[in-house]
Amino acid sequence: MKPKTIIGLVLMLGFGSLLFLNFGQQVGGYMDFAEAERTGSSAHVIGDWVADQPMRYDRDANRFTFHMKDEAGNVRQVDYFNPKPENFEEAEQLVIEGRPGENGAFIADHILVKCPSKYNDDRSIREAQATSL
Repeated sequence: MKPKTIIGLVLMLGFGSLLFLNFGQQVGGYMDFAEAERTGSSAHVIGDWVADQPMRYDRDANRFTFHMKDEAGNVRQVDYFNPKPENFEEAEQLVIEGRPGENGAFIADHILVKCPSKYNDDRSIREAQATSL
């Protein structure tokens, strides 16, 4: 092999390894709150907004605070240092990406709001009409 080819392959392998290592450290995968606390790493947590707990936005600190219940039933306060996402109250489910914080709170870097699909209602109406025929 030519020296340029060998150097190129070594550089590509090194760059790919660095990307893999950095990406693996940043995202710990889907976990519940307890697993995220145990590992102390960044995680995606799926859950539901707890509507009967207080929700507030502090404009001075630019912090939105609410409570979320994960799929394992653990409830934690979530601190999100951005304004409240649109359609938050209509959310069918939430996916937050973040890390465990102090005093049992979870610090969210990103919030994905999964809203009910308008197509699900149309499909269920069509299915009901088809079965009644």
